[in-house]
Amino acid sequence: MVGIHYILTALPALGDWGSIPPVTPARMLEYIDDSSLKTLLEMVFLSDDLLQHQSCITGELTKPTPAVLTEAQVRNAETLPEYLVGPEPEISVKIAADTLWAGYYRYAEYVAHNFKSRFLVEWLGYEVALRNALASARARALNLAPEDYQVVPELAVLEIDFTHLINEWTAAPTPLAGQQILDQARWHWLHDKDSWYTFQRDELLAYAAQLMLLHRWHRLRDTNENDSTVALTDTPLHTTKR
Repeated sequence: MVGIHYILTALPALGDWGSIPPVTPARMLEYIDDSSLKTLLEMVFLSDDLLQHQSCITGELTKPTPAVLTEAQVRNAETLPEYLVGPEPEISVKIAADTLWAGYYRYAEYVAHNFKSRFLVEWLGYEVALRNALASARARALNLAPEDYQVVPELAVLEIDFTHLINEWTAAPTPLAGQQILDQARWHWLHDKDSWYTFQRDELLAYAAQLMLLHRWHRLRDTNENDSTVALTDTPLHTTKR
């Protein structure tokens, strides 16, 4: 079995925010022969596959590059894994996609605890908290009840204050500029975290999350370069105008 130290030294170094990603998520997974580590990495990359899935459904993306799901699943031509769709929710949701994201967050959190990944637990808590903060801000702007658009709030890290970030996002001149503000904040959070896990399994997960952000940013920029008004792919309530 290939060791963590070897994998980390074999992977190409990541550049700064906005740099060209040196390897694809799918290629990174090929380096991994440890089944538990691969499952953890897939939980990180799956979040981007789901964003691509949503973008394909809305017609924003025509050439998906999934790492975990099949291309047919991303294009909605095949059923998604059962752990994502699961049974019908007991509580109705305002946005159908929220059921999918709730399934993802809950399953990823289960995997994180099962394999004792501190990073994955913290990253999920950050992502859920940010998603719900965005949903609340968007709901208030539309005179809707913010609590109706929260997804698995029990997983969110409540200590993070997103007020300044939300204000920057709201003031952005275009949706793409707003997305860049959000993803740069994610990048800085990951950069602050990745040194905590020196040559441990979670350091690979932090690398994977940063790699995923670079790929996502270049995909969004390339997709939107001729249309700055296209909907944001990871913003709650993204089907309504801001």
